[in-house]
Amino acid sequence: MTDAPEALRPLAGVRIIEISSFVAVPLAGMTLAQLGAEVIRVDPVGGAADYRRWPVTDDGESIYWAGLNKGKRSVAVDMRSEQGQDLVVRLIAEAGVLITNVAGRQWHSYDTLAAMRPDLIHVEISGRADGGTGVDYTVNAGLGFPLVTGPEGLDVPVNHVLPAWDVACGLYTALAVTTALRHRDATGQGQRVSIPLENVALATAGNLSFLTEVMINGTDRPRIGNSIYGQYGQQFTSADGAAFMIVALTGRHFRDLAEVTGNTKAVAALGESLGADFTDEGRRYRHRDALTGLFTPWFSAHTAEEISAALSGTSILWERYRSFADAAAGPSVTDNPLFTTLDQPRIGSYLAPGLPVAIDGSYPPAVPSPALGDHTAQVLADTLGLEADEVARLTQAGTVA
Repeated sequence: MTDAPEALRPLAGVRIIEISSFVAVPLAGMTLAQLGAEVIRVDPVGGAADYRRWPVTDDGESIYWAGLNKGKRSVAVDMRSEQGQDLVVRLIAEAGVLITNVAGRQWHSYDTLAAMRPDLIHVEISGRADGGTGVDYTVNAGLGFPLVTGPEGLDVPVNHVLPAWDVACGLYTALAVTTALRHRDATGQGQRVSIPLENVALATAGNLSFLTEVMINGTDRPRIGNSIYGQYGQQFTSADGAAFMIVALTGRHFRDLAEVTGNTKAVAALGESLGADFTDEGRRYRHRDALTGLFTPWFSAHTAEEISAALSGTSILWERYRSFADAAAGPSVTDNPLFTTLDQPRIGSYLAPGLPVAIDGSYPPAVPSPALGDHTAQVLADTLGLEADEVARLTQAGTVA
């Protein structure tokens, strides 16, 4: 990132220490690095719990690690030793910003560190607001989403594969750092920020009305398969077996769907027989099964290519269901300026996304991830002023690696 234009590096000059594992904080650190900050990830010697996390290459190198640590510097320290803890505390005090999901460690708590650096920005992610542990999948299990995910009539929970709360939590963390930096610039004061993963999930569920619906109406969200609650959206299958997701959010979308499938008159007749005004999105949702019965024969009679061509000339929101392999080989990746070719040591060469925010028309590009401890000696020398022989002694003693 050091060669990127200044406009793409709004956080240039900011140094951040990251002590983390898994998704939320690594994503936050990578996002801040993509915005130009110098992010130094500090791990235990041998790596944290996510250093070998799947997916991995045939040689056992973590593709996952490479994905979430792009553009960072890596320092490996024996954080169980007093000498190792002292080094990390000095790094944090010098940087002035810590992001971590390793909660409950007194030696890098806000109170301990703020005594050394009064304007410290300390952002700590925890599992639950009461201090208990939790990860995306356990938090989600207690929130209700697995009981409304999956086909109608199913009586068992269905987990989704996207760690949505980790992702949201990581972005909240990056936002918290940037706002705290602004606050510090204006007042000279640091901030202690706590972000429980569970609260991120609860706030999102509340903001999207999943919880409020129960509180106000006394009804829980039903399980409706691939339909869209409150709107008309449905999966259809072509004559050659391709699956499509069709979404009609507005009156125009719905009129176009009726027209392209040759059902304008049939939809009007159905509305008259049911006493339903299909200009109302709620009515379209309530009678979705009957509407789907009208639209299905058109999809079943046409190939995927014919459907794609027909839908492309309308306002309808649609997409063909694709695998990750299909998406990776498709133009949304191969012809997208978000992606650039990255030569990632130990992993290989591939198209990697940078920051998905265009700044003045350009996307900050992806930068390779480090291997564990790649920058230990350099960081200790440049940041703490340690001489080469002192770093060598620490390495010999196993304090750093």
